[in-house]
Amino acid sequence: MRVNSGFKSALMGAGILLAGSAQATTPIYDEDGTQLSVYGRISIGIAGGGPDEDSLGRSINNDPEFVDVYSRLGFRMRQQINSDLAAFGRLEWRFAGDERISGQSFRETRQSFIGLESERFGTVLAGNFDSLYYQFVSAPFDVYLDRGLLFNSTALQSRGDSIGYYTPEVNGFTSFLQVKHYSERGQVLEEQRPEGSVTAAQGGVRYRQGPLSIGLGAVENVVRGGGNGEVLYGLIGSYDLRDNLTARLGFETQSDSSEYGGGFDSFGLGGTYTTGPWAFNADAYRVERDGQDDSNAWTIGSYYAITSDFDVFLEVAEADSPAIRSSSDDVYWITGARYLF
Repeated sequence: MRVNSGFKSALMGAGILLAGSAQATTPIYDEDGTQLSVYGRISIGIAGGGPDEDSLGRSINNDPEFVDVYSRLGFRMRQQINSDLAAFGRLEWRFAGDERISGQSFRETRQSFIGLESERFGTVLAGNFDSLYYQFVSAPFDVYLDRGLLFNSTALQSRGDSIGYYTPEVNGFTSFLQVKHYSERGQVLEEQRPEGSVTAAQGGVRYRQGPLSIGLGAVENVVRGGGNGEVLYGLIGSYDLRDNLTARLGFETQSDSSEYGGGFDSFGLGGTYTTGPWAFNADAYRVERDGQDDSNAWTIGSYYAITSDFDVFLEVAEADSPAIRSSSDDVYWITGARYLF
């Protein structure tokens, strides 16, 4: 997606995070083909609204409060082995940016992986990284800083004990394949799950040419990873109508499981408009669930880049989920500011 500098600053960190195409950072060390870069953001906001009842019909407090908006700190490493081959690594943590938490400076290891990248043969990576399905298929809809993405996201049968591969882009096409392993190693035999160790595979292809980008993928959505044991399919794309206007359209589907349920068809439509330091997002979803009520959801967001490293934002979302029995369907909102480095 071609965007201006204001939009890049406003949404830095919300798009594709492939090992070889991450956001630009200034190396703190760069010598003899070896680079080490540090990056991150401190993001603080105020959030309010949202459902005022839980799935059991009990009232919950949805008053405004100060919140951390996914602050993070990370390192990128890269060493050029020869003219075609490079080794790389990445390590990233999430931390609480809005309050002091004694003894828990970092609350999550978000990324930790290593790999090899070849311009001729492609890229292989292993460890804890964003789902390749997300990176090549559903990422065009991941434009919000908080809520708003209803298609499957970064942790889909990924984030740890995973190995992935994607080809170089040839005539606009890139293919990808990933496998995650759920191990029973070290477990007492009598306490192991009946299915034992489990692997979950995902793969697909993306086509990108000029203003058009479209991805098709499939994921073995195993129960161990939060799925229902059926295959999830997605077809999602975006098109740059102008340099400052992008439209996106997507579809995801998964069959119902006789044991776990979870069947659905999701349709998404949205767009992004940028002008100078301003950026605006708007997205709407229709979710048709097997055996449950259908639902609609929408999200809008506005962002203003005060400088290339500092921006402010406002996002508003309504998720009409059948899991929430509230009749008011209270709108969720969040506003705040971020410093990016």
